[in-house]
Amino acid sequence: MSATFEVNARVTGADDARLQFVRIGQDDPLATPLLQELALEYASRYGRSPGEQYQELKSYPGHEFEPPGGVLLVALYDGVPVAGGAYRQYAEDTAELKRIWTAQSQRGRGFGKRVVAELERSARERGYSRVYLTTGWNQPEAVALYLAAGYTPLYDRSLPSKTVGSHPFEKSLE
Repeated sequence: MSATFEVNARVTGADDARLQFVRIGQDDPLATPLLQELALEYASRYGRSPGEQYQELKSYPGHEFEPPGGVLLVALYDGVPVAGGAYRQYAEDTAELKRIWTAQSQRGRGFGKRVVAELERSARERGYSRVYLTTGWNQPEAVALYLAAGYTPLYDRSLPSKTVGSHPFEKSLE
């Protein structure tokens, strides 16, 4: 069953509208557009087939994104899924952010920042003191989001992105 809760959404273009976060399971129909669009995006950026990429996105067992160790959220704006993300337990004190996504048509409105903040809030509430994540070498928008959200890169930023490969980040929640 999904759990819905509202957060005041003061994001660019959203004025005083309400943004709802819905906690869902990986197989919930609300997750499907998130994962399908993410698979298409990753496939186009990394030269893989969308089907292959979609299967990879679902390769983590769904229970890893369920309480008490994890969560999968979809952000609804005026009832429409616009963004989402998840975390799972990485270590005893560390949550690992996964699948941070904003619908292509909704980018630049601050929804990604709101998803990251909500995931951090939830992880802190569940007792995590640190967040870890990785993003791909061909995702400069994600790198910019994490840097703006106060994450510390765990790689040499002076190297070309493709040379680095996966880009790890961390952030203390204390």
